[in-house]
Amino acid sequence: MSEVERDGDQFIVDAKLLAKAFGLSDAETRARMQGGQIASVCEAGEGEDAGRWRLTFRHQGRALRMIVDAEGKILSNGTAPIGHPNAARRATTKGNPG
Repeated sequence: MSEVERDGDQFIVDAKLLAKAFGLSDAETRARMQGGQIASVCEAGEGEDAGRWRLTFRHQGRALRMIVDAEGKILSNGTAPIGHPNAARRATTKGNPG
């Protein structure tokens, strides 16, 4: 199996790729995917991005984001720390009643 394969409207990502990104074993990765501890989102590109998909995986404060083509070829990828989506807003309003 290549790192990413397309199966109809879905993509299958090799657990080794996710394991490396999140510092887990292959078995831990599979278990956490099945347990819902690793979340994923697949977004289809539109307009000039048609024919590309953004695959995002989130786990314990980190995100792996990949851009893939219709065959599943990885065009770009990267990991980054992530926080709660309202963390910046909460920090600026903390202690301010209103």
